[in-house]
Amino acid sequence: MTLATAPAPATTSTGALLPMVALPQGELLTVNANDNPLIRNALGEGVHFKPLRLDLENGEWVVLATFAPGARIPLHYHTGSVDAWTISGSWHYYEYPEQPQTAGSYLYEPGSSVHTLVCPDTNTEDTTVLFRVSGANVNFTDDGQFHSILDAALIAHLTGILAAEQKVGTVTYISGGAAGPAHVEA
Repeated sequence: MTLATAPAPATTSTGALLPMVALPQGELLTVNANDNPLIRNALGEGVHFKPLRLDLENGEWVVLATFAPGARIPLHYHTGSVDAWTISGSWHYYEYPEQPQTAGSYLYEPGSSVHTLVCPDTNTEDTTVLFRVSGANVNFTDDGQFHSILDAALIAHLTGILAAEQKVGTVTYISGGAAGPAHVEA
């Protein structure tokens, strides 16, 4: 039998012990999107992304998405909630054209939302949006037939495959489970 020694208790900046509920961390779980390459045309023509957190166990994913003018995400149903923060450019849902999302817009989508993301052809720049998604996108064809399911597991798979195909180098994101950085070597 091997005995493990307990790690030294974590302390605050003044040396006081952290509350018992605090998760001891040896390092911050952080990635810099500027250091990651853009995975191009990953979810269709003009739809690119950088994975930031792909938590397969909890079914959550955070990506920095970039859309070329005219790009779209087909009709999809969300099994969980979505937070979207538009950093640059503009987009809207086909179903809600009077509510464009522009730089600085924050959008919350409750679970069971259904919509089609559209970037106008008239955009003069790429649109960048930070998405935090809980659950999956159930994707449909234009005629309403089931197409596919997009979730953290598929995005992790696509990241590995497309990073290698596109020869973009290392892609780093925070993974789930025993949380820590994951590196995809391309």
